[in-house]
Amino acid sequence: MSRTRTALLAAMALVAGATGTAFAVDPGIAAVPCTVDYKIQNQWSTGFTAAVTLTNNSAAKSSWSLKWSYAGDQKVTSGWNAKISQSGAAVTAANEAYNGQLATGGSVSFGFQGSYSGSNAIPATFTLDGVTCNVDGGGGPTDPPDPGGPSTRVNNPYEGAKVYVNPEWSANAAAEPGGSRVANQPTGIWLDRIAAINGAGGKMGLRDHLDEALRQKGSGELVVQFVIYNLPGRDCSALASNGELKADEIGRYKTEYIDPIKAILADPKYASLRIVTTVEIDSLPNLVTNTGSRPTAVPQCDVMKANGNYVKGVGYALNKLGDVPNVYNYVDAGHHGWIGWDDNFGPTATIMKEAATAEGATVNDVHGFITNTANYSALKENNFTIDDTVAGKSVRESKWVDWNRYLDELSYAQAFRSRLVSAGFDSNIGMLIDTSRNGWGGTARPTGPGATTSVDTYVDGGRYDRRFNAGNWCNQSGAGLGERPKAAPAAGIDAYVWMKPPGESDGASKQIPNDEGKGFDRMCDPTYTGNPRNNNNMSGALPDAPLSGHWFSAQFRQLMQNAYPPLS
Repeated sequence: MSRTRTALLAAMALVAGATGTAFAVDPGIAAVPCTVDYKIQNQWSTGFTAAVTLTNNSAAKSSWSLKWSYAGDQKVTSGWNAKISQSGAAVTAANEAYNGQLATGGSVSFGFQGSYSGSNAIPATFTLDGVTCNVDGGGGPTDPPDPGGPSTRVNNPYEGAKVYVNPEWSANAAAEPGGSRVANQPTGIWLDRIAAINGAGGKMGLRDHLDEALRQKGSGELVVQFVIYNLPGRDCSALASNGELKADEIGRYKTEYIDPIKAILADPKYASLRIVTTVEIDSLPNLVTNTGSRPTAVPQCDVMKANGNYVKGVGYALNKLGDVPNVYNYVDAGHHGWIGWDDNFGPTATIMKEAATAEGATVNDVHGFITNTANYSALKENNFTIDDTVAGKSVRESKWVDWNRYLDELSYAQAFRSRLVSAGFDSNIGMLIDTSRNGWGGTARPTGPGATTSVDTYVDGGRYDRRFNAGNWCNQSGAGLGERPKAAPAAGIDAYVWMKPPGESDGASKQIPNDEGKGFDRMCDPTYTGNPRNNNNMSGALPDAPLSGHWFSAQFRQLMQNAYPPLS
């Protein structure tokens, strides 16, 4: 993981028992021959995972061996990106064949899983090829330990924590008839342009939300959720969510957007908060599905694939935000109706890995992934399975499923998590599922499968998701609030979240001049007859919608009416 620390914070590596994180001393101190960032990434009652970054400040090496000893009974059980062995309390991590070269000033990262009982103290001393790291010339620490330090990192930030309620969204919800029933639900805060960092149009800025989060936190734990959403050439396949930065403005993205956000999140004032970031929705999957010779290709997506700025931007965001010890990065992973096909599934995992290792980032900067962000895919279809056969045809042959491997978000998220681990991400990554608008309740909700006349009548009569096509994404008619936010609801799932605040529009149903960079997308027009990305179906969008992100009262009322589970 890319970590830039001051020497004072770095010395916390030597605080016995400490906080779950050991920080390297400032690599700019030439007298320090090597620095080690040993970080306990996840921890539970009997085990833990750790991420280690080694930086060599001495002569270049063609091979390396890092050693440390545990004060307790910690045992390394498996590792990746290093050959790790243990004898008693002594551990040795040596290079693999592919990462032995370690230039002066160069870094290498590896990780491992271990077991323990009692305490899990950070090792006090690390040696690289026999030379002590994190100290000046082999002596004592360069600075006295900081007795405060960051809070312990946890495996699932949502467990045992309240989640921040945005007072601005809450006020909008409460102002609607019956809205008080959900006005206390936590939602994501979208930083969708540079001006949003300090507050635009009279709205709260990033610091305002963090200060309010501290007030809501009290003496317990609290998660606050932000959507990082301002890539250059943003959302190349949907005009409604185009952004302010042009395709080639990666420099502005870094210096005017990510760097200021990182500086605020890193303020020690907010170190006690668990800060969850959803990183750049609808970006990386576009590079797989909407480029090249595919019928769904969009010229602007080809531009973004060619210039690499989606990959660079996501990598830079992960690297910088990953430097903040109490930030948990979750990368957007589309949804089952987008990525669930064989020719999308694996390639999307691959490009996620590419972005997570770009611009100084490593897979250790990724705590997990989020699916269905701002979308409508049903959480769990209960009236049929992917393995059902009707009238001699597989459910996969139905027009609705269209050969997809997945019927719903829960099965997709769990399967994609496994694929991401196979691609090189940590085995303890967790998934989030946005359930803000995928309830599909009300009188139209089926109570059982459809007629077995044909596979289409069977599927269409039983599916909860009532869209014309799973590719429809804008202000969908008939949608309802989904499962309320909750922690650890299913295996591999860190939480159900309302990352998209219900009642905030997906896009305008007609052209509306604006200074937010948002165009008019025909998918938000209820009269639109579609394109290859939704198999040329009607858009299914509600009429009279405002710009994306603006309050849409009629939609919010419908979402409450069709909520599943129903509102009481």
